[in-house]
Amino acid sequence: MLKGAYVLIINIKNDTLVTVGALGEISFTRGLYAYVGSAQSNLEPRIKRHLKKKKPLFWHIDYLLDSGAAEILKVFAKEANRTEECTIAMMLKGEGEAIEGFGSSDCNCISHLIRIRDFKLLQNSMFMFYAKDAVH
Repeated sequence: MLKGAYVLIINIKNDTLVTVGALGEISFTRGLYAYVGSAQSNLEPRIKRHLKKKKPLFWHIDYLLDSGAAEILKVFAKEANRTEECTIAMMLKGEGEAIEGFGSSDCNCISHLIRIRDFKLLQNSMFMFYAKDAVH
């Protein structure tokens, strides 16, 4: 799979305040979050990068994952074009609470990080599941 969209299911273990690049300080409430991203080439290396503990902080998600309070639980991915990323983010926004401005600086979406109750919607969709250990 060379290009596509992915969703990182992230557990934030405790309420935390994170400085997220140009967005500044954001308060995150303990719970499950879904981060939607895309890669128009090299999808699997992009996912593997997110799973690494040590990496340069470039995207908004990098700052959250570097905070120590966040842990990736599952990764869902599918072959798709660039617009699918926004479609998935809008679908998830209907299921949860969007963190305004997060991960969406290059599109018109409110957010690409959504606080969710569960990820059943993704399990029942056409996403391919990546076992977290399988992509290290």
